[in-house]
Amino acid sequence: MKRINCLIIDDEPIAREAIAEYCKEISFLNVIALCKNVLQANHYLENNQIDLLFLDINMPIVSGIEWLKGLKNSPTVIMTTAYEEYALESFTYNVLDYLVKPISFERFLQSVNKISNYYIHTPEHEVLFVKSDKQLKKIQINDILFAEAMQNYIKIVTITETIVTHMSLKSFKDQLPDNDFIQTHKSYIVSKFKVDTIIENQIIIRAYKIPISVRLKKVVLNSF
Repeated sequence: MKRINCLIIDDEPIAREAIAEYCKEISFLNVIALCKNVLQANHYLENNQIDLLFLDINMPIVSGIEWLKGLKNSPTVIMTTAYEEYALESFTYNVLDYLVKPISFERFLQSVNKISNYYIHTPEHEVLFVKSDKQLKKIQINDILFAEAMQNYIKIVTITETIVTHMSLKSFKDQLPDNDFIQTHKSYIVSKFKVDTIIENQIIIRAYKIPISVRLKKVVLNSF
């Protein structure tokens, strides 16, 4: 099972440390940082792939709930709070579980086992994260149509959106399942399952026309 990267966000030092100590007992949890407010957490979300947030509600500057409302592409969340009354509302914001302080290790273990079950039934290759517009965006690999290199960036076209990220085409291809994607040109990778038609030196995917280079044409044709 993959290691799950966590952020612990709580304005109380004792509460932060208590969760961190619990995490040390769980082999698949990897604590990236302990944050005293959501401003600190924003920094880590921009610069790291975070899978799980342990999030307090009642904090200065911005509450955990208010921050979660505006958070795009939120990681999975486990709320850790002294307030029972926010439980119903919190479950509308990608919250997996709601732990009321004081939190016993038995209750904590029950909660993180839900995370374990989630990742066991969600293979790693089904999603990936790329940095775009100062945030990490989650992409369903099955939604990808193709990717196009643009100097130091790539454009990833999915069923629902187009995402531009600072990455080489090779680095992106290395994150994809080998049997599902094929390079058709030095600047293009396509999903084999999204190809509608192959016409001479072009692949048609929906309204897009992707070139097939002379050098790669034989490999491309033999892959279907």
